[in-house]
Amino acid sequence: MKTIAEICTMRILLTAATQQEIEPYISSNKNIDVLITGVGVPSTLFQVQKAILSLQPDIIIQAGIAGSFSNTLSLGEVVIVKQDTFGDIGMEEKNEFTPIFKSNFANGNEFPFTDGWLINSSKLFSISKLKAVKAITVNKVSDSEVQKNQSIIHFSPEIESMEGAALHFIALHQKIPFIQLRSISNNVGERDKLNGK
Repeated sequence: MKTIAEICTMRILLTAATQQEIEPYISSNKNIDVLITGVGVPSTLFQVQKAILSLQPDIIIQAGIAGSFSNTLSLGEVVIVKQDTFGDIGMEEKNEFTPIFKSNFANGNEFPFTDGWLINSSKLFSISKLKAVKAITVNKVSDSEVQKNQSIIHFSPEIESMEGAALHFIALHQKIPFIQLRSISNNVGERDKLNGK
């Protein structure tokens, strides 16, 4: 475990999909690298990988909003993501969804996955006092009850975002400690169009 002095000299990369999600922090903290990736998995994968190559951060923090599947999470509550996965990669046939790791097309235990999940097991995660949650990352947020029920059946997630699993995927591959923080903005199936998600 690093000492306080060592942590203070670490190069921290703070990333978010949109500037609005972290604007108060950006305005009050000038001595930190900030990356606005854009919304969605493709943009996040590209922008974070590019930032890692140029900045070589010691830790990556991703912050943003998320939809909640759980009635135990309150709007505005901040949570930390223990495990995430790509919740919409798979096959859809006759209104039935089969996740990629429940098919013969991918191995759910091929690195960096563990039983289909991208798990944050870093020491930084273990010292957080925020509620740890299970998340899925989707490329399409909607008010579809069918989509919501498919996600619950296959993943039992507590939250969803559009970028989280991309961070986990890259950081685990690059062996960089990371934290994903999410503030609950809405219940899944109820869209807050003011936030654009």
